[in-house]
Amino acid sequence: MDWLNYHQLLNFWLVAREGSVQRASELLHVTPASVSIQIRQLERAFGTKLFKKQGRGLAVTEMGEQVASYAAEIFAKGRELMELVKGRPVGRPVELRVGVRDVMPKLVAFQLLKPALELVQPVRLVCQEGDMSRLISDLAIHKLDVVLSDIALDPLYKVQAYSHQLGKSDVVIVGNRDLARRYQRNFPSSLDGAPFLLPTENSVLRRQMERWFSDLNLAPRICGEFADSAMMKIAGVSGLGLLAVPGIIEDDVKRMYRLQQVGVAAGVQEQFYAVSVERRIKHPGVLAIRGKTGHPAPTRAPGGRHPQQNTAS
Repeated sequence: MDWLNYHQLLNFWLVAREGSVQRASELLHVTPASVSIQIRQLERAFGTKLFKKQGRGLAVTEMGEQVASYAAEIFAKGRELMELVKGRPVGRPVELRVGVRDVMPKLVAFQLLKPALELVQPVRLVCQEGDMSRLISDLAIHKLDVVLSDIALDPLYKVQAYSHQLGKSDVVIVGNRDLARRYQRNFPSSLDGAPFLLPTENSVLRRQMERWFSDLNLAPRICGEFADSAMMKIAGVSGLGLLAVPGIIEDDVKRMYRLQQVGVAAGVQEQFYAVSVERRIKHPGVLAIRGKTGHPAPTRAPGGRHPQQNTAS
């Protein structure tokens, strides 16, 4: 019978997870050469390459991705076993590792994560944000369980992953009290020449708002562009300009930032996706985000209406 060398597997998995032999060696308190030797021995035992050269670094091969997936499960089970033996209390938190696309409003991301945080079994949330390419790379090597995004996965990414649509939301224009009162009258024509704040150009909402302005022949005065949605709301509070937000977070925006609705950008909708490497999701936290029945959890649009839902993966 062939026996799996778990020490070699651990060396491989840490390099795959961290993306660096140097970082893995630091975690294991050994030399990088020692890590490399363990990986080469594992490759010889498997009879296949697990890494390939990519620029100056390493990338997992297709088989390496599958091995990393199994390794993640093996070592997760190992941690559970150690907790059981040490008499840790039942009902320990399940770790949910989430990547959030950097241009996605964090209030929206938190709304989407709420069902996972309300599970009977406690969930320990580990969140990070970044650009889509980095998040998908981390997802592919199981460093993340799910990625939340305002766009579906582009087919250009050579990764076996699936986009699960969570819902859609109308978009509302908001501003501080003075600006809201001034521009509520004759909306949306009142926006022509009005001070406005927009997300940066890599945002889906930015492109939709520009198209909406163009269709209505409106030319607002752009006073700021922001990669960080929280910073844009803070600028809105100061009166620098109006801004557009998804309707599902309108109540939160009103409560936290005291911004008021000017009007609804008719025809503009934001879409939200959970991207996973599994078509049939197994992680309880990710299942909760999609909804207990496997359908997207409903999200509220302005006026209490529910946006359209799509159950397609």
